[in-house]
Amino acid sequence: MTATLRPDPTFYPSPKLAMAGPTERYAYTALPRPDKTRPDAIGVVDTVRGSKTFGKVVHKIELTHKGDELHHFGWNACSSMLCPMTAHPHVERRYLIVPGMRSSRIYIIDTKPDPAHAKIVKVIEPEEVIEKTGYSRPHTVHCGPEGIYISTLGGRGKDGTESLPGVFLMDCETFDIIGPWEMDRGPQKMSYDFWWNITKDYMISSEWALPPQFENGLVAEDLLSNRYGHTLHFWNLRQRKNVQSIDLGANHQMPLEIRPAHDPSRNYGFVGVVVDTTNLEASIWTWYREKGTFKAAKTATISPEPADPAKLPPLLKGFGAVPPLVSDIDLSLDDKFLYVACWGTGELRQYDVSDPMKPTLAGSVKVGGIADRTPHPNGTAFAGGPQMVEISRDGKRAYFTNSLYSTWDDQFYPDGVPGLQVMANVKPGGGIELDKEFLVEFEPGYRSHQVRLEGGDCSTDSFCFPSK
Repeated sequence: MTATLRPDPTFYPSPKLAMAGPTERYAYTALPRPDKTRPDAIGVVDTVRGSKTFGKVVHKIELTHKGDELHHFGWNACSSMLCPMTAHPHVERRYLIVPGMRSSRIYIIDTKPDPAHAKIVKVIEPEEVIEKTGYSRPHTVHCGPEGIYISTLGGRGKDGTESLPGVFLMDCETFDIIGPWEMDRGPQKMSYDFWWNITKDYMISSEWALPPQFENGLVAEDLLSNRYGHTLHFWNLRQRKNVQSIDLGANHQMPLEIRPAHDPSRNYGFVGVVVDTTNLEASIWTWYREKGTFKAAKTATISPEPADPAKLPPLLKGFGAVPPLVSDIDLSLDDKFLYVACWGTGELRQYDVSDPMKPTLAGSVKVGGIADRTPHPNGTAFAGGPQMVEISRDGKRAYFTNSLYSTWDDQFYPDGVPGLQVMANVKPGGGIELDKEFLVEFEPGYRSHQVRLEGGDCSTDSFCFPSK
């Protein structure tokens, strides 16, 4: 049902060709509903400047159940379908794969024929996910070799700790769950994000926490005892085998988003670490492969900001400072700019990573933040801070939302986090500026998390041909 006679025009062999593609018309945004009075939803936002509904919600897809807690989601197919080894050149980018991280339920949403009126076409219940994979709490979705890959944060059992979390495969045409992906997981015991270099045949995965460490909020005792994840895992993609793990140091808690260079001829990538428990710093690490061995180095740090304890939530009062809390990073398709969301201090940073071992700060905007509560440039109050970031394929626009995860929102922003989405314009050569005309205020009761752009974006597609 997803086949076309010609390859989907939104598939591109190389990042450079993708950058020249059409401008996105819609953004799809995950809208969790923590109060569970209604189901979570996916909001469809008009991104066409000059349109009468620019920056407005033009459609909302309400899910079928309450309490799913949407987080990350992705496409059924992308540019990786053009890789010589994938054998899926005629599948189309049409369906959004939308997991509920708390429920383990997965929704399949059809964005055609009218992307502004997408609709649910299939619901996979949590019992089927757990029975066929042994995993729960699905998280990152990537379209890749042999189908759709989905990472998970939990295993079997009520609290998800009776077995280890991992990655499972789903058929990209029928959406049947195939089964767990790993053949040999080595020392991997926690999970979070993953991505790969298909042509060089390796995958990288990161660690956040086990479900009891995040579902009811951050566990301060576990954080201060360095019990959250702090290791990167490197895998042989074809053999589905852990080949190396790198411990970043127990104090470097929670390495989250994995962002490999988009150009497949490049042998490096980045990961953001939420907090260093010795000094509250956040950090950016560059991982790379040298003579067959993977290595990782801390290449940028972001300091905490002193703050009046009266402005801090109970969790932070004793520190007298706001940690940056780097919760997302995203890399432009030309591998030039790395965007870093500092959810705690309310800052979105832009680093020039032309030299991946020496990131250089090129731009910054501030909005929200635990202590500062910087308003949007149009004067609207802003709670929460820069969270999930998505860059347009041409690299000219950076969209971001403001909610991390419901129970963590309540700890760090106890006065509430309304569902908001903003956009920053990227200046030629570097620098960013918030767009005064683009501030999406979602319906009260919803929060906002990951954004996907129609036709692909900078955290969706994988490429098998270099940008020459």
